[in-house]
Amino acid sequence: MARLLVVEDDPFVRSALIRQLTEASHTVRSVGTALEALREVAQVGFDLVILDLGLPDLDGTQALKMLRGITDVPVIVATARDDEAEIIRLLTDGADDYLVKPFSVAHLSARMAAVLRRAGRGGAPGETAPSGALRVGGLSVDPLRRLAELDGAVLDLTRREFDLLAYLAGRPGVVVPRRELLAEVWQQSYGDDQTIDVHLSWLRRKLGETAARPRYLHTVRGVGVKLEPPAEAA
Repeated sequence: MARLLVVEDDPFVRSALIRQLTEASHTVRSVGTALEALREVAQVGFDLVILDLGLPDLDGTQALKMLRGITDVPVIVATARDDEAEIIRLLTDGADDYLVKPFSVAHLSARMAAVLRRAGRGGAPGETAPSGALRVGGLSVDPLRRLAELDGAVLDLTRREFDLLAYLAGRPGVVVPRRELLAEVWQQSYGDDQTIDVHLSWLRRKLGETAARPRYLHTVRGVGVKLEPPAEAA
């Protein structure tokens, strides 16, 4: 069903994951170090990477940053660390999801399915006019080409940042509830609002604005988020 790379140095955990994921009809390759993972990703196309943080050669957070430097493949981090600040850092550094050890393969499979649905849609969530890009002020978002531009300059967005921006751009001026963003962009029926806040923060930075001085992205306290053109462009 999916081509997976399991990055796990514990041979027992690794063997169990390989066996059970293979039984679920996935094609699985595995490595035990961060450098091997980088080499595999550079040479082989994967649908998803399951990345352990406790690797012998590099810390998993460093490995995640290096992976993001060469590929946009979805990454689910498997970690024994349940510190909130650490989890926020992982999401900020490009993780698509995370699981705190120990976890069941059933739980992992459910998270994988959600991540693969998001990555395999072929476009951002929301409705798109077949004629092309969504336009909000000086912002242009083309879900089919997965291209976003601000005043003619291409924005360097992660996949999740693009999905979030495209979903909001498809509903300009509409306050989108956080629960809806979790359901439609993250494909989760529940979750931590900080997941949204982290991605909004990075998206605002790339749009050249802040939460205190928004131009496009406006948070409506206790309700949700809306995207609308700046007052000078309205």
